[in-house]
Amino acid sequence: MQNTILREITLGRLLDEAVASHPDNDAVVYVDRNYRLTYSQFAEVVDQLAKGLMHVGVQRGEKVAVWATNVPYWVALQFATAKIGAVLLTVNTNYKSNELAYILQQSEAENIFLIDGFRDTDYVGVINELVPELRTDPRGHLGSKRFPHLKRIFFLGPEKHRGMYSIPELLALGHMTPQADFQARQAELSCHDVVNMQYTSGTTGFPKGVMLTHYNIANNGFWIGENQLFTHKDRVCLPVPLFHCFGCVLGVLAAISHASTLVILEGFNPVHVMASVEQERCTALYGVPTMFIAVLEHRLFPKFDFSSLRTGIMAGSPCPVRVMRQVMEKMFLRDITICYGLTETSPVMTQTRVDDDITRRVATVGRAMPSIEVRVVDPETNQALPPGVTGEVCCRGYNVMKGYYNMPEATAQTIDTDGWLHSGDLGVMDEDGYLAITGRIKDMIIRGGENVYPREIEEYLYTMEGISDVQVVGVPSRKYGEEVGAFIIPKPGFTLTPEEVRDFCRGKIARYKTPKYIAFVDAYPMTASGKIQKYKLREAAEKLFPEAMR
Repeated sequence: MQNTILREITLGRLLDEAVASHPDNDAVVYVDRNYRLTYSQFAEVVDQLAKGLMHVGVQRGEKVAVWATNVPYWVALQFATAKIGAVLLTVNTNYKSNELAYILQQSEAENIFLIDGFRDTDYVGVINELVPELRTDPRGHLGSKRFPHLKRIFFLGPEKHRGMYSIPELLALGHMTPQADFQARQAELSCHDVVNMQYTSGTTGFPKGVMLTHYNIANNGFWIGENQLFTHKDRVCLPVPLFHCFGCVLGVLAAISHASTLVILEGFNPVHVMASVEQERCTALYGVPTMFIAVLEHRLFPKFDFSSLRTGIMAGSPCPVRVMRQVMEKMFLRDITICYGLTETSPVMTQTRVDDDITRRVATVGRAMPSIEVRVVDPETNQALPPGVTGEVCCRGYNVMKGYYNMPEATAQTIDTDGWLHSGDLGVMDEDGYLAITGRIKDMIIRGGENVYPREIEEYLYTMEGISDVQVVGVPSRKYGEEVGAFIIPKPGFTLTPEEVRDFCRGKIARYKTPKYIAFVDAYPMTASGKIQKYKLREAAEKLFPEAMR
């Protein structure tokens, strides 16, 4: 590992260093379309895009939204915007018209890149509906009544659309910007400038724009890679969304800061993941637990060679112990790590290390990253709690966001006057600093005065034969305030009954923890980044089990 703990470096400089050290190493690979760029080739694309953006008038500090799946040019755009001091604003690919309108208005975005669409949403149709002036106003000089800040719209591909710049046009226009002007723009940047904005999922209220600096995410990405022992020889299979920190920081910046290779998938598909790992001899694989489960349980799993794998990251939601053991044994990911954090913390505050014993790598989310303080506090008094006591997880350090865009009150509610960011997560820390997450403060079930932590019950039920996945939530109860409810996905070929599940719990866990209400489902409501939306399960439970309120 490098001796320097934190570096004053911009993302552009980070890429320049990787190019200087390993120009001929593969930088970006897409197996499904035979797309492959070395670091020197990738840097050329980045610089041309950056100069093209300068030519059409994008200024330092302007927001550049990107509404796209993991298509080629996404990562190039991440560095092109960084090199000219613009702020990459990542937009959730699952958003619809109203959500996009909210983001464009709240962020005061001046620019947006988009693709043709995703699933049942026609992105081009949506933008034309929201910005009808696109059909009549001169390109690059929008006069939108609804979005007065919006100046330019780009298509993240070769196709031409009325009023939009295409990627080939932008690359060509890059030749019109003098190299001296481009270098001067880079020279005026600070690593403490905001470089990335991401909107939180907004499980309650409206989404908030998290402002992250070069300093925040460049250092976080570096240490994420260090904790996986990345070098330029590593090849990282990345099937997670780039619009989320999991993709653009844990994936992209961990790799670029070590001149490693990114093997990117446009979207998650278990067969494409397995094919990419085998064909490119990937050494690392990223995913949320449901992605690893989908690969492990796929009928073609035995046909593929995973022997090149060594490390990677499983994050986004708690990982069942059983799944982690299978990943380490059947997929050769003996050095896989667990990361934990929030978008507001750049995002990783704790990570397991490759030399941690198996118990800590399956039962905790690791310990604090270098130069980051993590503690557990009483949610009511804000006093630090001793090891072994459950409370709210807080952190302080270089990784804490600059704030929520145009939301000073929300920022003050999240970051206290001593600089501690309050996560809203419940956790418990052992005497060696290893953290275990027990749930969200709002997910904790209070049944008749007893605190019930869903994670504990989930881990127990995972050991029952026939259960593929389980999520435990509170069901509103007139008698107890809340009762324990479980949403269970059975394994293929298994038929379970609620009474069988309760019998499995009887005598093994306390009666008040045993699920009273049980539903069998095929899937869970998910965010585009693969996080299970427990608040939607709670809403479903209210409708499924109205008898609880009688």
